[in-house]
Amino acid sequence: MLVIQPLARLGITPNTLTWIGLLLSAATALVIASGYLQIGGVLVLCAGIFDMFDGAMARIRNAATTFGAFLDSTLDRYSESIILFGLLYYALQHPGLQDSFWPLGHEQAWMITFTFIAVVGSLMVSYTKARAEGLGIECKTGLLARPERVIILAIGLLTNTGIWALALLAIFSHETAVERIVSVWCSTSRSEQVGSQGQESDAHKGHMPEAQGSDEARESDVRRLPTSVPPFSGGVHQE
Repeated sequence: MLVIQPLARLGITPNTLTWIGLLLSAATALVIASGYLQIGGVLVLCAGIFDMFDGAMARIRNAATTFGAFLDSTLDRYSESIILFGLLYYALQHPGLQDSFWPLGHEQAWMITFTFIAVVGSLMVSYTKARAEGLGIECKTGLLARPERVIILAIGLLTNTGIWALALLAIFSHETAVERIVSVWCSTSRSEQVGSQGQESDAHKGHMPEAQGSDEARESDVRRLPTSVPPFSGGVHQE
């Protein structure tokens, strides 16, 4: 709040902060691609914190809009992908990568693979949530939402264990996406089961014994059809 309120008084809009966050992520990617991983780790944290500013600004200024929420979510995906691209470029430029804690060989190939899988996973985590909410289903389950992914990546860069951080992102982002798929499946299955039970209940009600009475009384309940069919009327009735 101490940072947001002065910015609000300057007339800065939430959407402006969203675009600034994207530029900060691009600068972070350049720093990482240049090999300054520890500095990149600090910038990843700064970019992650900055991503929260636009939402706070919208609340302070009471300027939350539907497009603003859409723009924020969309540019967040770009920001994360750009930062991971910076790591991918760094790995491509350093074929002799060697981490004392990494037990397997060919570290460059592993890092490139983990980076690609992590990008796809992060997009799927966001897509599953957005698609579920678009269908009216709440979907907030899973281990690695965006804040957790930012923290894991920043710690990996700061401690020079980036390949381990990427491995965690690659594995648990997809685990989160699968968990959300299962959650939506369970929700829709329960809804369909309740709906089918309701239909069966209605069907049973429709087959209840009719009240006793003469055939003439039952026939009198039949709705008479209007004579609106040619040649008894001037034309065909359309709804």
